[in-house]
Amino acid sequence: MNVVEATVLGIVQGLTEFLPVSSSGHLLFVPEFLGWEDPGAAFTAVIQLGTMAAVIIYFWRDLARIAVTWTRSLWTPALRRRQDARMGWYIGLGTVPIGVVGLVFSDFIEDPARNLWINATSLIVMGLLLMVAEWAGRGRREVDDLTLKDGLIIGGFQCLSLIPGSSRSGSTMTGALFLGYTREAAARYSFLLSVPAVVLSGAFEMRHVGDGGLEVGPTVVATVVSFVVGYASIAWLLKFLVRHSVMVFVYYRVALGAVILGLLAAGAISAT
Repeated sequence: MNVVEATVLGIVQGLTEFLPVSSSGHLLFVPEFLGWEDPGAAFTAVIQLGTMAAVIIYFWRDLARIAVTWTRSLWTPALRRRQDARMGWYIGLGTVPIGVVGLVFSDFIEDPARNLWINATSLIVMGLLLMVAEWAGRGRREVDDLTLKDGLIIGGFQCLSLIPGSSRSGSTMTGALFLGYTREAAARYSFLLSVPAVVLSGAFEMRHVGDGGLEVGPTVVATVVSFVVGYASIAWLLKFLVRHSVMVFVYYRVALGAVILGLLAAGAISAT
């Protein structure tokens, strides 16, 4: 992989990590469209650390407040009633499902699941599920209304993001919308919930850096680019969802999935 390819893939990661359109899916089929080699699951996981850095910096006040309040609540019972303390538990426990499923199916996720047939189908199916959630959800609940049960349910939806083409933000937002949260609240909690899962995933895959599985230079370039572009994407999406529905992303997912399936059926591109 050269610097140009790394830069393009970093831009793709930054643009698509926070939009409900699947960053891992785009990192799989964009190289195929351009005639490049598949960068691999490890590369995808590591450069997500760039976009996670963007989340941490963008939400640093919220994350710091949650971390401090939760930690103090461990020995100060009065603090356990505060939403920030409870949020710490929601994010931590909500990460358990994807952690367990990710470890159990890690071999499948890193190889067999990286197939464009699966990717395209997931784009369409999860896009339609997001549409149903948009229509069915009441859209009245805010982040402060979150409960442990809701956190675990949304955490369960996050497991769907392990399938290339599903989208981490799309999966968690779908779960939150079904539970009646506003689009902005769904996106905000989705970002917060993604931090531990993606950081742990990226850290786990760091074992491949420099051992022939990943090239250090291009990976660093892609990670830095994904951070810059990702930070801008967060700000844009939160503002966009205040006044707009998620249907534009649904249309994009279904259309893109259909195009990929058509190209695969015609033999124009390879599934793996």
